[in-house]
Amino acid sequence: MLLWPLLLLLLLLLLPTLALLRQRWSQDAKLSWLAGLQHRVAWGALGWAATWQQRKLEQSTLHMYQSQQRALRWCLQGAQRPHCPLRGSTDISTFRNHLPLTKASETQEEESGEQLPSPTSHQDLGEDPLQATLLGLVALNKAYPEVLAQGGAACLTLTSPWPGSLPWPGKALGRVSTPGTKDPRVLLLEALRSPGLRALEAGTAVELLDVFLGLEADGEELAGAIAAGNPGAPLPERAAELREALEQGPRGLALRLWPKLQVVVTLDAGGQAEAVAALRALWCQGLAFFSPAYAASGGVLGLNLQPEQPHGLYLLPPGPLFIELLPVKEGTQEEAASTLLLAEAQQGKEYELVLTDRASLTRCRLGDVVQVVGAHNQCPVVRFICRLSQTLSVRGEDVGEDLFSEALGRAVGQWPGAKLLDHGCVESSILDSAVGSAPHYEVFVELRGLRNLSEENRDKLDHCLQEASPRYKSLRFWGSVGPARVHLVGQGAFRALRSALAACPSSPFPPAMPRVLRHRHLAQCLQQRVVS
Repeated sequence: MLLWPLLLLLLLLLLPTLALLRQRWSQDAKLSWLAGLQHRVAWGALGWAATWQQRKLEQSTLHMYQSQQRALRWCLQGAQRPHCPLRGSTDISTFRNHLPLTKASETQEEESGEQLPSPTSHQDLGEDPLQATLLGLVALNKAYPEVLAQGGAACLTLTSPWPGSLPWPGKALGRVSTPGTKDPRVLLLEALRSPGLRALEAGTAVELLDVFLGLEADGEELAGAIAAGNPGAPLPERAAELREALEQGPRGLALRLWPKLQVVVTLDAGGQAEAVAALRALWCQGLAFFSPAYAASGGVLGLNLQPEQPHGLYLLPPGPLFIELLPVKEGTQEEAASTLLLAEAQQGKEYELVLTDRASLTRCRLGDVVQVVGAHNQCPVVRFICRLSQTLSVRGEDVGEDLFSEALGRAVGQWPGAKLLDHGCVESSILDSAVGSAPHYEVFVELRGLRNLSEENRDKLDHCLQEASPRYKSLRFWGSVGPARVHLVGQGAFRALRSALAACPSSPFPPAMPRVLRHRHLAQCLQQRVVS
């Protein structure tokens, strides 16, 4: 079905090439004209594919129950269980009765090299990542028409914010970054050599934060490489512009380097909000942020079709993944919990996502909590709240990721001149730091604008936690839990942590960034870099 359109596009690409050979244009003019034509044809092909995906999405969201029945059938057909009793059946009640809920591991950053099974492998995601990429590109181009012009975008990280790789037309979009580059320094140099960029891309916000921190640390070396022409032709004037931009500090640096810049594209996932806030306040001040999708441990779970929204709102598609919703307030006993289908979601309610693994046919609680904020046809539109796996609990107090982040933000707001860049938490038992004292939290922060933490400032986090959590306040009053201990780490500490995480085969990073560390060697990665 797709063969004839692809052949027609191929013919359109080849005919101008033959015509150019007969003209006496300079070689550069020919290549430039041909690149422009390829870019327009590629956008036509991708636009056609995106329109087809949009129609599929509209149909599936108009008939949610039937769409989820198809998703369930697809899961059951791929089951590798021997003698699976559910083959051929798509009855939801039977499915739930035969397959009890299982809970995802709360410690995915395993110290051992053993690979933890993902709820759904990327090979099983079907068209989902491609759909997210195509619809995301079209939505971004509609909101910012010039950012995806030829040579208008560059990716600064080895990972991409687009969930799926584009088909062959995508290679003609004329990105600045060289496809297949394995050296992140080369990606940054290529972007720095291109002052006309309109969009910056990075795998995630925390990875982009590391890029800007590295740019500040290695700015003189990078400027020297640009001036010397490594890579490419020497650009001494551009090197001088880089030095001048860096001398003015981090605030607004991106727009000084790339005056036409409009938007930053990163993939949204757990633990990214802090980095986005830091980038917005400093290096990327004045720029819009766009995430084409939300990625959880099971793959692409949410589509962003509204790039103009300041905070990510995501459509939960009814397929090909089979997603259920577990009401958060159903209680903690798994036996009493009853899941809902997507069409049964109620606006304003919070749910934990449940994903069925196609290979092992297990219903896995992902731990990602969402709140329903609207609907697209019959399909819920959600915002992501927190990850249950990032809950702190030394005496059963259960301080959630969202609650802790809010309390930390309020505390940092009371530290004069401080801007929070990163944080990580450890329960005291991990570092054996509660010997002779009550169990407590060890909190590591990386800041900009504050080089030392007074005891008064450190105590403010504990006060904010008590204000946010009555249970925590009660345990602190009775002495069952000790005060949170805050440590300031040096620049590069969290970059080292992310390198350690990326080296673990079972780590969720990238894209998800853990904020609660469950293993000693990861906690020590920060502990060894404490400066105050």
